[in-house]
Amino acid sequence: MATASHQRQRLRARPLARFSALSLVRQGLTRADWPRVWQHRDLAGSYEAVVVGGGVHGLATAYYLARNHGMRNIAVLEKSYLGSGGSGRNTAIIRSNYLTPEGVRFYDRSVRLYEELSGDLNFNVMFSQRGHLTLAHNDASLRTMRWRAEVNALEGVDSGVIGPAEVARLVPQLDMSEHAHHPILGGLYHPPGGTIRHDAVVWGYARAADALGVHLHQSTEVTGIDVVGGAVRGVQTSRGAISTPVVVNCTAGWATLIADMAGVALPVTTFPLQAAVTEPVRPFLDTVVVSGSLHVYVSQTARGELVFGAAVDPYPSYSMRGSLQFTESVAGHVLELMPALAQLRLLRQWAGLCDMTPDFSPVMGITPVEGFFVDVGWGTYGFKAGPVAGETMAELIATGKTPELIAGFDLARFADGRLVGERGAAAVGH
Repeated sequence: MATASHQRQRLRARPLARFSALSLVRQGLTRADWPRVWQHRDLAGSYEAVVVGGGVHGLATAYYLARNHGMRNIAVLEKSYLGSGGSGRNTAIIRSNYLTPEGVRFYDRSVRLYEELSGDLNFNVMFSQRGHLTLAHNDASLRTMRWRAEVNALEGVDSGVIGPAEVARLVPQLDMSEHAHHPILGGLYHPPGGTIRHDAVVWGYARAADALGVHLHQSTEVTGIDVVGGAVRGVQTSRGAISTPVVVNCTAGWATLIADMAGVALPVTTFPLQAAVTEPVRPFLDTVVVSGSLHVYVSQTARGELVFGAAVDPYPSYSMRGSLQFTESVAGHVLELMPALAQLRLLRQWAGLCDMTPDFSPVMGITPVEGFFVDVGWGTYGFKAGPVAGETMAELIATGKTPELIAGFDLARFADGRLVGERGAAAVGH
């Protein structure tokens, strides 16, 4: 139970509401200029810590450094606008039903932080815990799901294998016939899973970090990292040089490029991940539905749009353009699951960049360069981990001690043979 002093601390850390109801009406009627949600600040010559990457991971790291550890002289550097990378290009699915004990504990903490995030940030992030259903089309899939369910149960995560009747009750639109090309034999149902508004998470963290004094620098590209005697001494940017003893790499897609500037090699390969959205229709799909065998997942937004996604593209690339091959593939697989959607029109598609590691788990923690930290290699599931990644990285930076939750994700595991294999729970991405 939180003590009174802890409650007062949380209240002090919570940003004050910027607008009253009357001011909102006045702004809407007069079309006056809206005040900035976060400030535009000059680039300082030095900071206690510099976070590279203005997505949810970078913003969360800066926020928890300021809120939990009192470090206020922090800069977040983003070469474009906040949330312009993977945080603005994902399908915003949240879950914790992973395969390894390390992964389950880690993502469960993230789900719990997401559950409290609107209150903590005083900003509605629109977390909808509608349930997450992974379909099984063969005996091998069912065995893996039972394995995952047992690991989840041992870690206290609500997740279990259900039969075809329960699957049909949860999602009546699925083709449950025995003559389907990929018959549905059951599924792994995870009630705490769901969706969240990804841009709201970015804005909430940015607003809260700014209120605590963190400097948020958009259109500021990192061009070099100064390393002297095996330790970080500063950062070179498109707006000038910064002196700092701490640099945190929280980038996606460009993680290896930033690490190379510090002389740190990462076992990461970058692949595009595509998604698409349909025209809005009356809400009918409460649960997030995933099929590993068909490499597809689908959810419905609050506006009624259906969001489709698949596995990463089969080739490394930095392209963020959609492809006809993806559209044909994902549409065909979705219609195998739900034939009634055949008349829906696809409105748009997009892609983001995913940094994949050999064991499908992230790389978090210290590196051989003193003061250079990494929070990278998130593959297709980085947005799910934003809050817990920020919380644990902030603890590591402030205390110098690696939190138990991320000890297994260290860079040295690849040389030591301590892989954390999550492909069985992450191969489809969501």
